[in-house]
Amino acid sequence: MAGPKESQVVLDNVVSLSWLQFITYILPLVILPYLFRILGPEKFGLIAFALAFTQYFVIITDYGFNISATKEISLFRTDTAKIRKIFSAVMTIKIVLAFLNNLLLCLIISSVAKFKTDWLIYIFSFGAVAGITLFPSWFFQGMEKMKYIANLNIVGEVVYALTIFYFIREQEDYLMVPVITSCVFLTTGLLGQYIVFRKFEIRYEFPSFHEIIKQLQAGWNIFISVVAINAYTNTRIFAVGLMTNNTLTGYYSIAEKIANVVQTFPLSSFSQAIFPRLSKIFQKSKDRAFAIMEQIQHITVIVALICLPLTFIFVPKIVEIVCGGIYPETVLSLRLLLVSVFFISANAFRVQFLLVSNKTHIYSQIHITMALIGLPLILLLIAYLNYVGAALATVFIEAGIFTMTYLTVSKLRRLKEF
Repeated sequence: MAGPKESQVVLDNVVSLSWLQFITYILPLVILPYLFRILGPEKFGLIAFALAFTQYFVIITDYGFNISATKEISLFRTDTAKIRKIFSAVMTIKIVLAFLNNLLLCLIISSVAKFKTDWLIYIFSFGAVAGITLFPSWFFQGMEKMKYIANLNIVGEVVYALTIFYFIREQEDYLMVPVITSCVFLTTGLLGQYIVFRKFEIRYEFPSFHEIIKQLQAGWNIFISVVAINAYTNTRIFAVGLMTNNTLTGYYSIAEKIANVVQTFPLSSFSQAIFPRLSKIFQKSKDRAFAIMEQIQHITVIVALICLPLTFIFVPKIVEIVCGGIYPETVLSLRLLLVSVFFISANAFRVQFLLVSNKTHIYSQIHITMALIGLPLILLLIAYLNYVGAALATVFIEAGIFTMTYLTVSKLRRLKEF
């Protein structure tokens, strides 16, 4: 296992991110019921559809830098000149991509009838894309200073909750939801940039063409993987919105939001904290890094086997608390999604290890394969089974990813590739 100093760094980062996850765990339990009851399933579903739509733009601007740039910064974090080059190149690319995304959004809104009807909600939602583009979480993660991510996002979450309760009083206020969301993301993004320049004394310098190409190449396999992953994750709500109606989208999307809370807390915190540290350990000892990963993965499976069945039993009560009533559509969707959460938890650190060990091409192949299978499966099952099809497809896809990753990692280990 990691040494005392390494363990302390990881623990500090886990604590910082866990505070963030705790806040983002608690606040949705307050905000989601409020919004669902005030706005109703239809408007709530419309907002969820708009959020799923804008998420595609976030994927493009992130490009894969949350993994590739994080890893590179973690390896060179004592070299200020190198860090400056990485930061400048990554931010330049992200800002250019955000600008191109804005043009694409305007083109889609002006030419597709589905988006013309409620065009304002998509325009207002795009501010979140700009804010996420600016927020340098990849930089803080690479420097192993997760407290900045936690502090900024906790403040953002609290401000978001307060403004939601203040401004959203009736169904007609639904457009204020994306406005508030965008303002919060933009504010935290700008504050994140301020910290980078002020606390870390990183100044922007116009990057060379060579450095831009280098960063694009480093993030490419991960970007393709993220696109593939979102082909069967983010697309579920988007496809339900396109193929059914806003009301059913509302019922299904609330189930996904609850499932995401169960999935990410506290798994996401530990995953983000361990990645840069595991990357450094891998450079020194592949065997040690693999042993740490296996140990963490086994613990995660045990926790999932204890917590998820209990959550499954209390799903009707959870839905009643969140939605103000027991909606059968949400209950069924959530129970199915909890099965997929188990496969995700049982695979989280094993799949991350492919990135740690520089097997990004294999990571990419697994997710591209499942995207080619998963996307048609999602559309087919939604066409025949409505919102239930989206949840069922999620179970099949995550089970497939778990199986492929487990077999792949086991084979690579036997071949002593790590």
